[in-house]
Amino acid sequence: MDTNKLTVSSSPHLHAGGSVRSAMLHVLLALAPATVFAVYYFGMTALLTVITGVVAAVAAEAFFLWVMKKPITPVRDGSAAVTGLLLALNLPAGIALWLVAIGAGVAIGIGKLVFGGIGHNPFNPALVGRAVLVISWPARMTAWMGPGLISAATPLAIYRDSGNAGSYRDLFFGFIPGSIGEVSAFLLLVGGLYLLYRQIIDWKIPVTYIGTVAFMMWLLGPEGWFTGDPLFHVLSGGLMLGAFFMATDWTTSPVTKTGRIIMGVGCGLITAVIRLYGGMVEGVSFAILLMNAFTPLIDRYTMGRRFGAR
Repeated sequence: MDTNKLTVSSSPHLHAGGSVRSAMLHVLLALAPATVFAVYYFGMTALLTVITGVVAAVAAEAFFLWVMKKPITPVRDGSAAVTGLLLALNLPAGIALWLVAIGAGVAIGIGKLVFGGIGHNPFNPALVGRAVLVISWPARMTAWMGPGLISAATPLAIYRDSGNAGSYRDLFFGFIPGSIGEVSAFLLLVGGLYLLYRQIIDWKIPVTYIGTVAFMMWLLGPEGWFTGDPLFHVLSGGLMLGAFFMATDWTTSPVTKTGRIIMGVGCGLITAVIRLYGGMVEGVSFAILLMNAFTPLIDRYTMGRRFGAR
């Protein structure tokens, strides 16, 4: 009698053939155009920031796993490298490299491994690292630079002070001061579309996130209702980077279709409120972190009923 005809195993019973490692490699590939442009625009300081972020994140994961006496094999899945790269792209040009290393260590140790590693962290690790740096060293984290490491205000800061939106062409292609990886909306859009094409992310979060920010900024304009500049707010700041590469994180975003729409709308509303009324001119990082906290609740109330359950 053939005993292999009936095999009982735990779910999932069907496998798409993908892996965490392949998904992380696709994310790294999608971020490559914006990273290369950052090095071209900001110079070697951007390259050193990226290298430090990635190396420090991978080294921190290996070190913490060794301390916890766990296998170091998870380092090979590429998730630590993605965390380190995302953190680096969220930092200003010219930032001290020791701050980059601290942020990467916090992202891996506190944002990821303290909860059990990949798949268990409730908050996006790269944003946890950035949030700690913003709170601990606010002056260094808001010292924005342009090419040649010349101090310059970001378009969002200029817009809040004077209402001047600047050149849409510069905003779109990335010839503006800001975090090294957020300046080129065009290349981030290219990377995001690549992830959508490869089905690494779903369209619901980025589309509803960007759409909500655009609508709220148009609705609550500086001269009254429907007098805002939605295109400026879509192209400026970290909205593209956050919408495509951080709010869509598998672990920290809802699993249901309705939940992802709620996530995108929630991120958009919080980002708009911070940009309009907050002490900071940008709110993408904290908006995503706040909605990460609500993800379990969103999943609970949008999850479909189990077959046969009352």
